[in-house]
Amino acid sequence: MLGRSANGIYWMSRYLERAENCARLLDVGFRMALTRGDHAQEEEWRSVLVTIGQNEDFLQRNGDYTGPQVCNFILRDKDNPASVLRMIEYARTNARAVRTSITREVWEATNESWMLLREMLSRPPRESEMGAILSAIRRQAMLVRGAMEGSMLRNEVFNFSRIGTFVERADNTARILDVKYHVLLPSIAWVGSSLDNVQWETVLRSVAGDRAYRWLNAGGMDPRGIAEFLILDRRFPRSLVFCYEKIRSNMTGLALQYGGETEAHGLLRHAGARLHQLTIEAIFERGLHEFLTEFIGDTIRIGEAISADYRFIA
Repeated sequence: MLGRSANGIYWMSRYLERAENCARLLDVGFRMALTRGDHAQEEEWRSVLVTIGQNEDFLQRNGDYTGPQVCNFILRDKDNPASVLRMIEYARTNARAVRTSITREVWEATNESWMLLREMLSRPPRESEMGAILSAIRRQAMLVRGAMEGSMLRNEVFNFSRIGTFVERADNTARILDVKYHVLLPSIAWVGSSLDNVQWETVLRSVAGDRAYRWLNAGGMDPRGIAEFLILDRRFPRSLVFCYEKIRSNMTGLALQYGGETEAHGLLRHAGARLHQLTIEAIFERGLHEFLTEFIGDTIRIGEAISADYRFIA
């Protein structure tokens, strides 16, 4: 497979996953802001921007953390190259570049997503429209993934797509945990203390894990249990362990298709083995922030190695 095509399918999936992740974070921030005072609202909006890495760009163009400004900036601002609408456009551009490698269903789902969201975000969103807009972003991203799962051959195209999805997802889950909770859990001495359960629930909602966690834990909210669920639970499709296992599976597929492993395989094997040996107690003892910083660095290096090993060309 040409490096240009591999790059296109990989980044198509990363951009779609990133757009969905932004929508989930924005949805949580929007819900939280409706029930909090002015200062708490500003902090919530700031944390959303910090998590997705857009805080500095936002402050260069806006003075205050108000809901309408933050939502417009993240969703559609023409001066924001990382807006959700731009992410969907990038995904469509990459899908169009690899149309001969993907099925008609995948292309149509991606193209439909761009056309629908371009129409919905043709003007600044009203508060009354936010629920429908954010639901549409999540739904369209899942529609493309469903088309990929249901119509694509399990070949290198499928593998590059899945790798892109789970590299992006692993990075997102780790950043959400790091931004919101490395301050609340600086050491194991804090585990089990009186923490803000509403904020922990916010983390779960940010990764669509609140219902799954409650189902597994009889509705209870335990900070250490939530962190363990999002980091080490192999059953949850957005946990760090789950994402790395899926990346490993699809990287194994690439090794079989290309006749050998690459540097990226070695990096992934080393990082994955280290992750699987950890317990949540060991993570807290070392420091949640330190662990997440290392994990994010590992994920970035793995992504860069994949790009170099398979000669991605934009």
